[in-house]
Amino acid sequence: MRSDLNHSRLSRRLFLASLAACTSSVAIAQTQVAPTGAKRVVVPIPSLSQIMAKYAVSGDQSIVVMDVATGRVLEQVNAGKSLPPASVTKVATTLYGLRNLGSDFHYVTRLVGSGKVANGVLQGDLTLMGGGDPLLDTDALGAMAQRLATKGIRGVAGKFQVHSDALPYQRVIDKEQLDHVGYNASVSGLNLNFNRVFFEWKRNGSGHEISLTAKGRKYAPRVSGIKLNTAARKFPVYAYRSVNGADHWTVASGALGGGGSRWLPVRAPANYAAETFRAIAQELGVTLPNPTTTRTNPRGVVLAQYNSDSLAAITRDMLKFSNNLTAEVVGLTASKRRKVSGKSLAASGKEMGNWLAKTYKVKGAKFVDHSGLGDGSRISGRDMVLLLRRDGWNGPLRGLLKDIGLRDANWKAAPIAGVSVVAKTGTLNFTSALAGYVECPNGRQLAFAIFTADQRKRAAIAKDQTDRAPGAKSWARGSRILQHQLIARWAKVYGA
Repeated sequence: MRSDLNHSRLSRRLFLASLAACTSSVAIAQTQVAPTGAKRVVVPIPSLSQIMAKYAVSGDQSIVVMDVATGRVLEQVNAGKSLPPASVTKVATTLYGLRNLGSDFHYVTRLVGSGKVANGVLQGDLTLMGGGDPLLDTDALGAMAQRLATKGIRGVAGKFQVHSDALPYQRVIDKEQLDHVGYNASVSGLNLNFNRVFFEWKRNGSGHEISLTAKGRKYAPRVSGIKLNTAARKFPVYAYRSVNGADHWTVASGALGGGGSRWLPVRAPANYAAETFRAIAQELGVTLPNPTTTRTNPRGVVLAQYNSDSLAAITRDMLKFSNNLTAEVVGLTASKRRKVSGKSLAASGKEMGNWLAKTYKVKGAKFVDHSGLGDGSRISGRDMVLLLRRDGWNGPLRGLLKDIGLRDANWKAAPIAGVSVVAKTGTLNFTSALAGYVECPNGRQLAFAIFTADQRKRAAIAKDQTDRAPGAKSWARGSRILQHQLIARWAKVYGA
């Protein structure tokens, strides 16, 4: 129930009084002419205060809209208040990656052989060497295994090794999240399928037949190094523990129903990748020994390699689909390139904040990771808008952002002729953020940031409710409606 939409008259009055003290706007005609047949009707445009009151959400706000050309702040609410940016953090991460690595940067995964090939056998070691690629999938490993087969290699006399030290291993992005949520991925120098395994089940008599696979389009080998069993219980649905470094899951049988599937996170991604590659190689006639781990960079000949898409393409998809693993990998890789402390997400996030302060003169930002999943990150609406403006209308960021279709108060499409909006969204429980650019009908260019957060409600959520916190969905919907009403106002007022 949205109690935030049912303020008393007294609380509404106090809200408006406080708003008047922290809000600024340019005096401008607040009307819009709308044709109705032969007549023309003047439609009033709601003021900032009216929108903030009508579509109020509980908690705090930090809102700024700025003219990109002049740097003039047109309207603001609590401009300097720092709030969690959620996935809008990925805007900073994109710039951090592109500016330090270059838009043409590629991640490379290699197979390195340390000996000659004789009678179809590699007379030495074979090493699967990760380069950190966040998008590496089962079919990419299959293409590399096919390359070995094409070279006539049918076996290895030495070891089959896996090397994953290109990036520091992070067991999870945010330790406050539930074990089974795929968006709280592990991070490694060798990642596979966004570090998730495909769990599928179907009814079999009184029980269930279950399988775990490294599912791709062409290849889908079964995974035995991760264990999953059903348990006769109702709650929790999923339970996880690590046994000698291997993932062990149990799932409540009563929750499975007739059948279904989902992706589960993998906490030992390098082992998962090695097992998957070995299984595909066997399918293609290449027999490999059980994998071992090495931390020594292998010497030898590159027998096969897989190059990722360009960083520009990777970050475009990261912003569109808001993938957390990709963001953490890009941020850690940029910190590594800068040869600064990047052994943890917190250290790398801190360095990203320092870099923003030096490069864009945005000095108030604090980041605990690169994805925004951890709610310890903070930035104000003012600093985010300054970052957007200083990157520039024609900078590398704007062309990568997702198109946002404006919606009305009933969340139905409500486009405005001549208006285009590109932005990044961000959502955590009782935290919602939107930041980007607006191009107005008159050609005026705006940068904006809208941050809302009810940190009291967020802090009250029990850990076992974080995946579906009571009231969070309706709160987020209210915040999104507020965002779109503000953007519509700005486009009409400043685009006339």
